[in-house]
Amino acid sequence: MLVSLNWLNDYIDVSAYSPEELAEIITKTGIEVESVEPVAEGVTGVVVGHVTSCVQHPNADKLNLCQVDVGEETLQIVCGAPNVAEGQKVAVAVPGAVLPGNFKIKKTKLRGEASNGMICSLQELGVDEKDVPKEYAEGIFVFPEDTEIGADAVSELNLDDLIIELGLTPNRSDAMSMAGVAYEVAAAIDGTYTLAEENVETIDEKAEDMLTVQVDDPDANPYYGAFVIKDVQVGPSPLWMRNRLTAAGIRPINNVVDITNYVLMEYGQPLHAFDYDRFGSQTILTRRAEDGEKIVTLDDQERTLNSQHLVITNGEKPHAIAGVMGGAESEVQEDTTTIILEAAYFAPSVVREASKDHGLRSESSSRFEKGVDPNRVERAGKRACELLQKYAGGRVLEGNASFDQLDRSEKQVTVRTSVINDRLGTEISNEEMADIFRRLQFVYSLDGEQFDVTIPTRRGDITIFEDMLEEVARIYGYDNLPYTLPEGESQAGGLTVNQQLKRRVKAYFEGAGLHETITYSLTHKEKAVMLVSPEVEEAAESPVGLAMPMSEDHAYLRLSILPELLESLSYNVARRQENLAYYEVGTVFISDEQEVTKQPSEMLRASGALTGDWTSHLWQQEKKAVDFFVVKGIVEGLGDQLGLSFTYEKAKLPSMHPGRTAVIRHEGRIIGFAGQVHPKLQKEFGLKETYVFDLNLEELFRSYEKEETFRVIPRHPSVSRDIALVVDEDVSAGAIEATISEAGAPLVKGVQVFDVYQGEHLEAGKKSLAFRLLYLDPLRTLKDQEVEEAHEQILTAVKDKHEAELRG
Repeated sequence: MLVSLNWLNDYIDVSAYSPEELAEIITKTGIEVESVEPVAEGVTGVVVGHVTSCVQHPNADKLNLCQVDVGEETLQIVCGAPNVAEGQKVAVAVPGAVLPGNFKIKKTKLRGEASNGMICSLQELGVDEKDVPKEYAEGIFVFPEDTEIGADAVSELNLDDLIIELGLTPNRSDAMSMAGVAYEVAAAIDGTYTLAEENVETIDEKAEDMLTVQVDDPDANPYYGAFVIKDVQVGPSPLWMRNRLTAAGIRPINNVVDITNYVLMEYGQPLHAFDYDRFGSQTILTRRAEDGEKIVTLDDQERTLNSQHLVITNGEKPHAIAGVMGGAESEVQEDTTTIILEAAYFAPSVVREASKDHGLRSESSSRFEKGVDPNRVERAGKRACELLQKYAGGRVLEGNASFDQLDRSEKQVTVRTSVINDRLGTEISNEEMADIFRRLQFVYSLDGEQFDVTIPTRRGDITIFEDMLEEVARIYGYDNLPYTLPEGESQAGGLTVNQQLKRRVKAYFEGAGLHETITYSLTHKEKAVMLVSPEVEEAAESPVGLAMPMSEDHAYLRLSILPELLESLSYNVARRQENLAYYEVGTVFISDEQEVTKQPSEMLRASGALTGDWTSHLWQQEKKAVDFFVVKGIVEGLGDQLGLSFTYEKAKLPSMHPGRTAVIRHEGRIIGFAGQVHPKLQKEFGLKETYVFDLNLEELFRSYEKEETFRVIPRHPSVSRDIALVVDEDVSAGAIEATISEAGAPLVKGVQVFDVYQGEHLEAGKKSLAFRLLYLDPLRTLKDQEVEEAHEQILTAVKDKHEAELRG
């Protein structure tokens, strides 16, 4: 919410406080002041001038030679603005003036003619481009005819104003208006403010004779009021109103639209004006839209509606999306003479749904979404009629056509002084409590120490005792609350098991030589389905898309961390960083397309990407490039840290090298994969050989045994045996290792592959795998016969399962 200090001063006198002091007071009452900024900083020496003559420059086609009366003298000024003309009153920076950016105006010559000053556009005076009225966007600003020549243009344009930006929480919708801010400031500084009554003069005709209002869904639209104003003259709004709208961040358009926007900012109640003749009916019907029904809105966009959207119709076709945006067909235009002024109450959930579906968030929808004051709806319509009568020449018809089932009742909350003091640790008296309610302008009755407080409807955020407790605390002053230490027993905080494990995983990766990265969870659709682990791909049919993404590159929630890690590698390799090893511990997002209303579930994963050299010791003339076994070793090391074991199974996965990739299993379940990125994908990212791994940490954490285990150091000797087995080349060493461990239990305590051979002396399609087996019984010394029996069982098992033959 942007608050003009000059505008606020019209409601409550805050001149005794500096802007910084006022900001501090407001912040201490619970509404954060995010900034205090001048409308235009460093502008001096700019006055209102009258262009008495304007002729073409004798030496330039696109310049004009102007004579400008600035009150005390007439200056010759060369101006290139396309809209400059004789008779205008304009902003003139006289010699010696200073414009934003410390730009000083001096006398000069342009194409041989003297130029003693500068006729300024609003942009040159520091007004933001988006706040400049369209008719002045490409040229100079023209003041109304009744503006005094020689007056201070900075003051006339409200450029000496200060803007206080409030950071409002969703519950404080009451402060989304100047009146609401005035009530808040009055309570903070113990001042006085009451919203003035509206004063509208009506003609003998009645609005109900020209309009009828019907509402199909009273829950969504409990009140709809339609005022009728005749003989409206559409034109520019008064300068003071344009200045205030600009200060509030709203671009002025014309007097009718500006007045509805002005009342929106003043009362916090959105209004909308329809052209009566273009509306095409004497019946206003609000109803739910039909699925597939269309409307062209004021931004000239055709929008498709559904049955969740509420629309304002002429009995047949929609002319506005309720609370969000009006339709182009009945827009107020220059030739409009009769208008329908809508003042309505729409249910917050209905407006929020339509705003979200159409990607339209306006000043109007943001207020309806949070809830408006039901007792201010009709008053806002009357206030707009008053201003239309005064500044658009309109004649207001008596009354309004309306539908009314709106609950305007005020809530009551009971509080006791002793209970509030117990909660806050204070010693507030009944008199002090009563004074706080007076400052808030809450009506109350007192019985002993019990206050029955009537809450005005403008404060819809106050419904229970705890809300009133907060009101008392913030007006009493948070700084005045006593400091006390907690009493009673307390328990030291600590990390959960998963938090501890997550830290241990990160510490291990960093100790192994990897650098942590933090990448976006949002990604491009193509990247969202790239390098996805098999178990994630099985659980998620497709990535989750955002309804309103910031950009196409951040439109989907990721299913894998690896694509963003490859982007990080690519970025750094392009900057001559060659040996890189990154990891990230983060979440991926899995959704079942059948459950569209359910939030996606998050899965914690650990991913890594490595390229270049893993070790490089120039002194020892030792260098080792990253390969599959480096990545496998990192994964194995993580398993050791967690006390878990993995098996590896050769696999062909999309975007991965077909011969250097393996899925990783734990207790038979796939928990990730490791291997080399496919050369084609490496080339797309501008990378050389790159290896990655991706692990399901949630599955690993579930398998982690928290209890510490003690293993006795063996007192008896072990026996080792080596065997070389000839198997088909598609048989994995991991499968044989698992068979050996199973068949040799309980004596076999370790199995290690130490050689793989293919080539001479072996049949085509065969390979030799050599294993070292460790036999041990911790309680006694093994006999040769026991070892031989176990060894034979192992040879039989590998032959039966894998057709493995003992190599001669």
